[in-house]
Order: sequence, then C-alpha cells, then structure tokens
Amino acid sequence: MAGNVRANRPALGPTGRKGTTATQRLRQDYLRIHKDPVPYIVAHPLPTNILEWHYVVKGPEDSSYASGIYHGKLCFPSEFPFKPPSIYMLTPNGRFKCNVRLCLSISDYHPDTWNPAWSVSTILTGLLSFMLEKNPTMGSIETSEYEKRIFAKQSWDFNLKNATFVELFPDIVEEIKEKQKSQQASDAITSVSGRVTELSQQIRSHGLRAGHAANNEGLGGALSNIIVIVGFAAFVYTVRYVLMTTSESSSL
Repeated sequence: MAGNVRANRPALGPTGRKGTTATQRLRQDYLRIHKDPVPYIVAHPLPTNILEWHYVVKGPEDSSYASGIYHGKLCFPSEFPFKPPSIYMLTPNGRFKCNVRLCLSISDYHPDTWNPAWSVSTILTGLLSFMLEKNPTMGSIETSEYEKRIFAKQSWDFNLKNATFVELFPDIVEEIKEKQKSQQASDAITSVSGRVTELSQQIRSHGLRAGHAANNEGLGGALSNIIVIVGFAAFVYTVRYVLMTTSESSSL
C-alpha cells in the first residue's frame, strides 16, 4: 500500500541532469512497488542514498527455499534507467554467491539486453524467477536440495546480525523473532515427545518382565498400561506448559 512507504524518504542522490533523472525514476518506482508489491519480495532504498536499494526475498512455499529469508542489494548507476544496476545477494542461500555481482540479463553484466522501461519491480521479479531455476551463470553455485533447506533455516539468524537489514526491515525482523519462538516451542515439544515415547517403551518392557517374573501377566500388563498413561498425561501437561510459556513470551 502507498501508505506503507517509509517516513524517511530517500536522499536525492547525485546531482546533475542524469542524477536527477535517476532520482525521479527511482522515486516513482519506490511508490509503485509499495502500491503494487512484488510477490515474495520487499524492497527499500537506503534513506541516505536512493541509488542503493536493499531487498528481501521470502522463499516460496513450494520451493527449496521455503521458510528462508534472503537479503540482497541493488546498486543503480547515476545513468539509470538508461543503464542497469548491479545485483548482489548477501544472505547465504545455496543458489548465488554472496557479495558478488550476479550475471543476469537484468544486471550490469548485460547492458546490451537492458531495457530502460524495466522498473525495480521488473528487476526483482526477474531475480526471483532466476533464483528458482537451475541454470548456471556467473555468480551462481550448485548445491543439493538438502543444503538449500539448511541455508533457509540459517537465514533467520544470519539476517538479524546485519545492521542494515535490521534498520530497513523492522517488520520482517519481528516476523523472524516470532518464527524463532515457534520453532523453539516445536523443537521442545518434539524433544519431550521423543523422551516420553522412549520412557514409555522402557516402562512397558520393564512391566512385562516384572509380570512374567511374578507369573502374573495380567497384573504386569495392567501396571505397564497405567504407567504409560501417566507418562502420556505428563507429556500433555508439558506440551501445554511449553505453549503457554511461548504465548506469554510473545505477548511481552
């Protein structure tokens, strides 16, 4: 929405006719991208330099990048829109090298294919499209699906250590923190569940052995079942406690 445009408008950037043209065009693109957002992508220019934009790609749900949050930047020349920008990825992702100019048809690696009518939205849409493909290019890397998913999980903590990311994308920072709380709760429940299952199996085995030793299988089996039920009740209580603790932490 247009109302979501950051209060601190970007600086005018370079002076001169070419610089003014770039500034005017990027200001228009800035308003346009907030009125009509690019799916899975958020972007802001630096408050002090409109020629440097930072973007965040959220991995599509049906891709190897699902749950990943990837930070990168676009560096526009003062001759924009007549010359294309440099494109960088800053968050490890398994598709592109970090802090390296990417060779794409929409980047400064290919000024011959650049179209001045292309906007920032066009550039970011093209970047996401190429990210989801497997075609190699200068600046790309090859990794397995498993490695990409590991990078996706690690992207949250990595981005929170970047001061520019934290400053430009406070809403996404809060989103990441909520994701981390949910993940911690899920991990705790999984851990408790595994432990309860293990204990239940040990208790059942011990109960059966005790029943056989006493030559009274019925009593041993009943005792085992009772202990398993008690163990399950303890598990349910633990799960409720973890969820309650997570909910209270989120409301703080």
